[in-house]
Amino acid sequence: MSNLWGGTIPHFNKDIDFIPQITEYPADSAGAVVVFAGGGYGMRAEHEGPVIGEWLRTLGITAFVVDYRVAPYAHPAQISDAMRAVKYVRHNAEKFGIDKNKIAVMGFSAGAHLAGSVSVHYDKNMYEPTDEIDGESCRPDASILCYPVIDMFEYRHDGSRQNLIGERALHADKELMSLYKHVTADTPQAFIWHTSSDQAVPVENSLLYAGALSRVQVPFEMHIYPIGSHGLGLAKELPHVGQWAKSLENWLKLIEWK
Repeated sequence: MSNLWGGTIPHFNKDIDFIPQITEYPADSAGAVVVFAGGGYGMRAEHEGPVIGEWLRTLGITAFVVDYRVAPYAHPAQISDAMRAVKYVRHNAEKFGIDKNKIAVMGFSAGAHLAGSVSVHYDKNMYEPTDEIDGESCRPDASILCYPVIDMFEYRHDGSRQNLIGERALHADKELMSLYKHVTADTPQAFIWHTSSDQAVPVENSLLYAGALSRVQVPFEMHIYPIGSHGLGLAKELPHVGQWAKSLENWLKLIEWK
C-alpha cells in the first residue's frame, strides 16, 4: 500500500483523518486494472475492492485498488483521486511491468460512477498538478462498469448524488455528473453489467451509458441479468449472474490485457 499523492493533496481537509491510498496486486499481465469499490460515496465496500484485487490477480491481471476519498469529502476530491490513480499507474508502468497504454478502470455502483467519471472527464482540470506524476494522461484505455451509477436525474441513486454533489445540487453539477451526457468518440471502450431487477440503481443507468457509446461507435460489451439485487460483487451465490466474471476474463483476453 502506498500513498496516492506524493506531497500536496488537492482539496485536502486537515480536519478529516484520511489519506488516499493505492494497493498493488501484482501479476504477469500486459495491462492493469485500477479498481474503485462502491459504497454510495459514503464508504468503500470490501467485497468490491480488495476482494476484486485478489481475484484479478488470480486471473493473471495486475490490479490496483484505490482507497479514494468519500463523504464528508465531496466533488471534486473523488475524481481527483481517480485521475491521480490512473496517472500513478501509468507513470510507474515500467516498474510494475505493464504497458502504460493498457490501463483500465473498474468500479462497482458509485465506484463505477467514479470509473466512468474519469473515462468521460479525463480532459478536464479537476486539480492543479502537484508533481511529475501529474504530467501523465489520466485517460483510461478501457472501463469496466459493474451496476454503475450513471444518471443524476430520473434514475439517480439518492445517496450517491447527495454524498458527491449535495442534497441541493445545482443543475449544472447534475449535468456534469450524469456521465452518459459526456460520452464522445474518444471515450474508452467498456465492459458493463447490471441486473434488470436492481432496485437501488436502476438498470437504465447502464442502458443510458451503453446507448451513448453506441451512438458514437465506441466498442462495448454489456450483460444484463434478469435476477439479482444491487451490490452483488462477484455474485458467487447467484451462478447465473456470477458468470459475468468469466465474461470479463474473456473480454480482457480479447482486448489483450492478458
